[in-house]
Amino acid sequence: MSTLRPEVSVESLNRMGGEYLPGYLGVEMVSVAQGELSSRMAVKKLHVAPNEFLHAASVVALADTTCGYATIAHLPAGAASFTTIELKSNFLGTVREGSVACTATAQHLGRTTQVWDAVVTDAASGRKIALFRCTQMILWPKA
Repeated sequence: MSTLRPEVSVESLNRMGGEYLPGYLGVEMVSVAQGELSSRMAVKKLHVAPNEFLHAASVVALADTTCGYATIAHLPAGAASFTTIELKSNFLGTVREGSVACTATAQHLGRTTQVWDAVVTDAASGRKIALFRCTQMILWPKA
């Protein structure tokens, strides 16, 4: 089982995404622990669809980023990286303002794959917005 890498911190994860999609969307990691990572994202107009509801892609980006960063924090020793090989989301609600929060929880931390579940909520009320699951393939250096 993979364990939390001691060199990974909330600060290092937030720096890593600064100039990439997570930084542009305002995804912010807030806590990391063994088997878990939490994040949040303030809802801005760029996260909203023309129907004035939170865009599904914004929710997926938050959940996928949270699970991806959780994978980075739990890579097995010697692993080079990872890639997402499957994801699924179920949308239960929306928000029009405020912030959304996400907590990813490890379901499987293997040598070749990891499976993460994430719950996206309205940060103010705790009401569930989406359920998300992804499978990550662990990438190893080529011999």
